[in-house]
Amino acid sequence: MTTTHPVIAAWSAVSPLGMGRAAFTEGLRAGRTAAAPVDPGWDAPVEEACLVPGFDVKAVLGRKGTRSMDRVTGLAVTAVGQLLDGARGDERTALVLGTSTGSAQSIMDFTRDSLTGARPHLVDPARFPNTVMNCAAGQCAIWHGIQGPNVTLAAGRASGLLALRYALRLQRNDHAEAVLVGAVEEFSHARAWLEHRARTPAGLLGEGCAVLRLERRGDGPAEVLGVETAVYHEPAAVGPTVTGLVARALARAGVTADDVTLLSHSGMDGEADGARAALPGAETVPCAEVIGDTSAASAAFQVAAVLAAAENHPEPAPRTAVVTAVDHDGVAAAAVLRLRRPTT
Repeated sequence: MTTTHPVIAAWSAVSPLGMGRAAFTEGLRAGRTAAAPVDPGWDAPVEEACLVPGFDVKAVLGRKGTRSMDRVTGLAVTAVGQLLDGARGDERTALVLGTSTGSAQSIMDFTRDSLTGARPHLVDPARFPNTVMNCAAGQCAIWHGIQGPNVTLAAGRASGLLALRYALRLQRNDHAEAVLVGAVEEFSHARAWLEHRARTPAGLLGEGCAVLRLERRGDGPAEVLGVETAVYHEPAAVGPTVTGLVARALARAGVTADDVTLLSHSGMDGEADGARAALPGAETVPCAEVIGDTSAASAAFQVAAVLAAAENHPEPAPRTAVVTAVDHDGVAAAAVLRLRRPTT
């Protein structure tokens, strides 16, 4: 198929609904929540959460090279591996990964060890890379032979959309041919307590990683017409900010509100009202209601949810989708996707 816009050629998801794209799609279609009781071993201030079922780094990836790998890195390496499906990257393949702080658990554990560990070393040096924000992206490149640009960025819930915008820029400036773009978040003792202290109640926490393969042209479930960003300065401004942001994104993409049939929002207070004001006729695709608040991975999962919903959308096939994401720290983003009819 000929196109002048970059194409989402494929996608994968490691989510609370299970391992892989099929499990994510089927779980969303069933509409079941992935919430489950939290094992007391987590020592978390929540009774339920949405965890990737049975995920263990060594069990999934093997024991070689995983002795010091933390959970967030394991989730990312697994999702990227599923997307590549046995293939290897090269110097024209880039990776852009959204995150929050990397692994809050690894940062806190390493800091604690530096104060309480046995002398003379105090800490395990093999675990130091886990404290760096770009550890997961770096390990994905090492494991899967991705030799092009390797980028990590953090923008809270909007990370996935800002990663997509960065990926578009890499292709536009000919820094990469294909870009693997997504976002990752882990559930941990540290994250649960941070969320609990920052926002009580913290809500239903989730985890996982969603990754898209962005190509310049070719077949795929959607074209990316554009990604726009904005900032707001107080909670009351979220709704109007999102309304204006969506209107601007549609205008720059050359489509109208009537063209939009699917909408996904991240669930920030006021966001849904703002998106609805701009897109009154769009059908809302649930995501966080099913897999919980996946923080930095939210927007990447929302894009995956829209693509999954479009696969089974009744005729006429959906034409355009909008994904919005808003973070507590004042960042907002919106992506416009042109959805294609399934090829099979």
